[in-house]
Amino acid sequence: MVEKYNIRTDLALEEKERFESDQVEVQGVVLEEEYDKEREIRVTTVRIETENGAKTMGKPVGTYLTIEAPNLSSPDEGIHREVSEELAKYLIEVMEKIIPESEHDKEVLVIGLGNRQATPDALGPYVTDNLNVTRHIVKEYGKYAAPEEMNCVVSAIVPGVMAQTGMETAEIIKGVVRETKPDLLIVIDALAARNSRRLNRTIQIADTGINPGSGVGNYRNAITKETIGVPVIAIGVPTVVDAVTIVSDTMENLLSALETSESLKGVGLVLGGYSEAEKYELIKELIAPNLNSMFMTPKDIDETVKRLSYTISEGLNLAFSGQSFE
Repeated sequence: MVEKYNIRTDLALEEKERFESDQVEVQGVVLEEEYDKEREIRVTTVRIETENGAKTMGKPVGTYLTIEAPNLSSPDEGIHREVSEELAKYLIEVMEKIIPESEHDKEVLVIGLGNRQATPDALGPYVTDNLNVTRHIVKEYGKYAAPEEMNCVVSAIVPGVMAQTGMETAEIIKGVVRETKPDLLIVIDALAARNSRRLNRTIQIADTGINPGSGVGNYRNAITKETIGVPVIAIGVPTVVDAVTIVSDTMENLLSALETSESLKGVGLVLGGYSEAEKYELIKELIAPNLNSMFMTPKDIDETVKRLSYTISEGLNLAFSGQSFE
């Protein structure tokens, strides 16, 4: 049954949690966790170190860092500033690992993936709106004309989606990379989560690139170092969950209620004996075919995505400024 169990998520952390819940140890995958109790920020690093681990997890070899902050969905500016600084700190670490030191300033191309017209998918385009782009200034007037604190030459593009352009996103990016020759790509995209509690409260940073649309079943050409020819860092926030997840969470609440009901306790015992994988497959069969292709998003997604996009763009701007966050 576990082999059939295909969890719909873009978060490496949730893939690892799935195996842990089924008491399956994944060889070649290491998990590390830090928790700042005062700020309520949890940082989890999943390192996939072997090809066997990559095959089991369904994700490429690399490092996946997840920043979780339950208060991230609130409008509190102080919390968002703290998350921006946390994002910048880890982004600087990743950049230093994958870009060798050079005499010239790092040239970074930020790519806002997604559809600006569909709010849950508009995170990438919104992030680029608030970036401090400097490439045009440096090209025109030299690096001393750019803001002093910036130690990266930054450019940005929103390539749209295939329905708008008729082209694969990867095709557009290849053309831009060929002409502008950046040292690094940073790709921003909305993700899908398995756990509804992580919606709009989680940021994932991966040094492996990205497969646009994979979280909602729209598989497009990968944007990775192998396909583009330039190192790729992917940053994403889960903004949607699929219908199966909603029903699954409801089922867990039902099981808890059944435990306190004398007349229905037998039903609860039967369902409670199912593994996570078996419950997921049962729910998929029960709601198919009308609902299992649906994705859900919170009703306040418009304001939430705008706030999150600003949080991420501030984190990027801080990282590009080369500030220290010790």
